[in-house]
Amino acid sequence: MLTGKTWPAALEAIQKECEVKVWEDSSPIPRSLLMEWLQEAEGLFSTGDVQVNEELLAAAPNLRVVAQSSVGYDNIDIEACTRRGIPFGNTPGVLVEATADLTFALLLSSARRIHEGWEFVKSGSWKNGVNISLGVDLFGKTLGIVGMGDIGCAVARRARACGLKLIYHNRSQRADDQLLEAQYVSFDVLLEQADFIIVLVPLSNNSRGMFGRKEFAKMKSSAYFINASRGPIVDTEALYESLRTNQIAYAALDVTDPEPISGDHPLLSLSNILITPHVGSATYETRNRMANLAANNLLAGLRGEKLPACVNPSVQVK
Repeated sequence: MLTGKTWPAALEAIQKECEVKVWEDSSPIPRSLLMEWLQEAEGLFSTGDVQVNEELLAAAPNLRVVAQSSVGYDNIDIEACTRRGIPFGNTPGVLVEATADLTFALLLSSARRIHEGWEFVKSGSWKNGVNISLGVDLFGKTLGIVGMGDIGCAVARRARACGLKLIYHNRSQRADDQLLEAQYVSFDVLLEQADFIIVLVPLSNNSRGMFGRKEFAKMKSSAYFINASRGPIVDTEALYESLRTNQIAYAALDVTDPEPISGDHPLLSLSNILITPHVGSATYETRNRMANLAANNLLAGLRGEKLPACVNPSVQVK
């Protein structure tokens, strides 16, 4: 069963081998209906808005595989899946470049105040000259990347082309950081030195609330903060206060907590923030590749084969 619509090629591949139930509505599938469908389901294709936990798995006695069309899986209880011998597949790799593009676009757009300029023009205010907030240069500034995985490395490549000095913090130093022309520093040093800070860490118990009042207080008052990972990594109230009081200069977010963010949220009353609706991987090509990989994971699990991308490989066939 599919908890939401997916791309035609992926759905066609699944339908060739399976009897399929698909939740067609744009709203999340009701939990009660999901539980009902899962009573007979052997495979679950999640679109990312379903909590796959012990309660859900207990309602699915025939379930043999879970696949999700995303790289992140903070909505999936991996330990619960593993205890039941259910492999879980995600879609790493295929969205790296698209997400890096979006992340760097947030940096560029916020630094040069692109969307404020567009609003200025659209409102008819562009008559006798430009009178909006000035942006800041990228060239010669320091970019701090928190989480130097594949996406972080792709962002670093883009940053070097703009003449940015690169520092990063990771769980451990990368062996190839000289090739990346990036310097490994402690978390506190990154907060203190970076003119722009980009967050690309996965959500976990260790990273939840990673950026709060203490961390924002250590940043430069001129710092730009960009989060393209997961919303709960940031204490939203702390970010709001830091922006409202100009403790930091600006924030650009592709993810929020809560998500989606309501139109009357206090963050949206501020002039020094840009928010996009979690669209890091939202290109035709990338979303199609993600759906195809998720479909391949699903079908491999149903055949009793190894998943192309498995998060808990210990449960797979040897």
